[in-house]
Amino acid sequence: MAKPASSRCNLDCRYCFYIDKPTQPEMDDATLETFIRQHIAAQPGSEVMFAWQGGEPTLCGIDFYRRVVALQNQYGQGKQIHNAFQTNGILLNDEWCQFLRDNGWLVGISMDGPAKLHDAYRVNRSGKPTHHKVVDAIARLREHQVEFNLLVVVNSLNSQRPGQMYRYLRQLGTPFLQFIPLVEYDEKGELTAESVPPQAWGTFLNSVFDIWVREDIGRVFVQLFDSTLGVWCGHPAQMCSLSPTCGHAFALEANGDLYQCDHYVYPDFRLGNIHHTSLSELNASPQATEFGQSKKTMLSAECQACSLLRFCHGDCPKHRDSRGKSAICGGYSAFFNHTAPYMRVMRDLLKQHRSPMELMAMLR
Repeated sequence: MAKPASSRCNLDCRYCFYIDKPTQPEMDDATLETFIRQHIAAQPGSEVMFAWQGGEPTLCGIDFYRRVVALQNQYGQGKQIHNAFQTNGILLNDEWCQFLRDNGWLVGISMDGPAKLHDAYRVNRSGKPTHHKVVDAIARLREHQVEFNLLVVVNSLNSQRPGQMYRYLRQLGTPFLQFIPLVEYDEKGELTAESVPPQAWGTFLNSVFDIWVREDIGRVFVQLFDSTLGVWCGHPAQMCSLSPTCGHAFALEANGDLYQCDHYVYPDFRLGNIHHTSLSELNASPQATEFGQSKKTMLSAECQACSLLRFCHGDCPKHRDSRGKSAICGGYSAFFNHTAPYMRVMRDLLKQHRSPMELMAMLR
């Protein structure tokens, strides 16, 4: 995950974990070229995925990403290259959308619900609301036929309106939704006021699922629901936060510093700099392996004995408290237990080479 604009952003989201982090200058051409060359060379297969995030990556300007495409073509080695671009959408205009469409980039756009819920936390540097600008950006993406999904941070406020949230989001023009729980700790080790409480997280997921399972199977794709069904079918989780181990999903800062993870951009988790050590070498380092395995080795005894472990594997280590347990464990437990009967039916339908959509008719 590359952060060419570092933590610079044109919003002042009240829950952002980058607020207290120093900002670096924009990624220069030498670092960009080094990254693209090394990242392509490090991939063993025929496809390569680049993920561009921030801060806000559009602050680098569209010409920066034209250089990205040119360098990818130069060093592509015949591999198929994909790009994913996460943005708040504020700066997306017709020129941006045409670029994204012409080059087949997948856009993840941040949207936290209807105006009142979105604008409660996501404001610009002057404290003014931004919802209308995000809606305009989504309209442009649709007009230019850019593939996009919605990235929704579930916090203490919008978690209280699950039905309203889901019905609003599903009519915005994409069937792909990702719900991201806001889990941040204060200096005392307590959840911040903006964070989603565990019970609210479970209630939110279950309420959305109850609508989805009756109306939208095969029509709307909620990442957590798809991932959970995959586990029921014997596949690994689609989400790193719910996988047995983590690691090797690095975050690259604008100066070439490589960190273990986007949630761990701290000095203790710096692996090195790509100007001095290649991505391949850093990926194979003992530090990277140890970090990935620590998610499993530091799992609490309670989690290890839990019947639901295969679904969550203790959640993201960044969400764990001093006991080694996820702060939103109760919410996940409520979700996995509530959805189990429906998941079993969908799993069995798939085993019979039938569509899970048949469950909707059964429930009617």
